[in-house]
Amino acid sequence: MPMRQRIAATAISAVLAGGALGLAPSAQAHDIAPASCYGSANSYLKPAGTYWLPAGDVFSTSSACADINIKPNTNRYVKVCFETNGRLECQANYTLARAGQWNVIARNVRDGALFAFEFRSDAKSTGSWAA
Repeated sequence: MPMRQRIAATAISAVLAGGALGLAPSAQAHDIAPASCYGSANSYLKPAGTYWLPAGDVFSTSSACADINIKPNTNRYVKVCFETNGRLECQANYTLARAGQWNVIARNVRDGALFAFEFRSDAKSTGSWAA
């Protein structure tokens, strides 16, 4: 390889190595970012014979998510019911939550809101939720 090509190749290698080093700090900063909404997800098991998750209780939203999300293992129709003054007030319509993917059931929910999922079917359901 002629001298001029070796110098050019060395300079290009140095620039590329320096660029990679310049990216390292931002990659590390990304690793210590707060947990994502789905990273703080919870698994669920809704037994057969009930329409509610959790049965006889409520969940609470967190600051990790702006929305209430569900990821069922099978397609399910579901809606969210919010606890207001000791009563559950439900959304008017069910949403088809598709299996194996995150589905937003309620948007822009305040932190600390108390809620439960109501399923249209009393069949057993498993999956994950995040709020």
